[in-house]
Amino acid sequence: MSKILIVAELDGNSLNSSTRKCVACAAATGADSIDVLILSDQCGAAAAAAAQIAGVNKVLTVEAAHNAAPLAAVLAPQIAAAAPGYTHVFGPSTTFGKDVMPRVAALLGVGQVSDIMSVVSDRSFTRPVYAGNAILSVEVPADKIVVATVRTASWQDAPDGGTAAIEALNVDCAIPGHTRFVELASAASERPDLQTAKKVVSGGRGVGSEENFALIYKLADKLGAGVGASRAAVDAGYVANDMQVGQTGKIIAPELYVAIGISGAIQHLTGIKDAGTIVAINKDPEAPIFEIADIGLVGDLFDIVPELEQKL
Repeated sequence: MSKILIVAELDGNSLNSSTRKCVACAAATGADSIDVLILSDQCGAAAAAAAQIAGVNKVLTVEAAHNAAPLAAVLAPQIAAAAPGYTHVFGPSTTFGKDVMPRVAALLGVGQVSDIMSVVSDRSFTRPVYAGNAILSVEVPADKIVVATVRTASWQDAPDGGTAAIEALNVDCAIPGHTRFVELASAASERPDLQTAKKVVSGGRGVGSEENFALIYKLADKLGAGVGASRAAVDAGYVANDMQVGQTGKIIAPELYVAIGISGAIQHLTGIKDAGTIVAINKDPEAPIFEIADIGLVGDLFDIVPELEQKL
């Protein structure tokens, strides 16, 4: 009998869509039971949303002041304390999950399966290696708890339709005091979050400068899209590193991805391989990005992008 515990990711006090993707992955294993664990200082709204996800059996809440900020050092001991009785513990392969889940695996004394792309069986999974150029099959021994992160770009959101019970959970563990939350500083933006946006417009080295990135922002706003960038653009100082898309940045799967002035290094292509439709704009007809693009426009981006914006 397989019983899966999913560690929910929150945006403030709201449920992040990555949790739904973890539920979809858990359901693919044929699990007998799927529970969602929410750790926050205000669990109400997130718990209510999680309870509506189809396939969820129970929502467990750990509401405490020390859970106000998602600190891995604080959350991991509580997750490990809640894990006994479960055969699997899943979390999203996002910045949050990559921070928290390795600590959970260490506390439980097992290795972690990272970036689950597909499920072969309840203990056998596939994950990408070598920047997505190879797919590795991983099997976890029957006597070990499965601690894993789910590659959110590879899974659709689990739909609504559930009526799960919500229960408060008391976890018996020491809360470390060596880590404390100071502040969260982030740029305010009305654009969709890059990690979950249905449409994304990204700029690369070909944009030329931080000032020229205004072209990217204008097109994105016209499309109602999130904004990303290649590593080359980030390294050149055009944008902040939290906008980087690729193997060492964010791995995304929007319905539409527009790559402007991006040549298409393999590290970048790894981050967008699951996108629905890829549009590439580049003056070099031999740019690797055109090999995976569904629509390719060869030409000067400073001519094409303003014209494209006018026609939208």
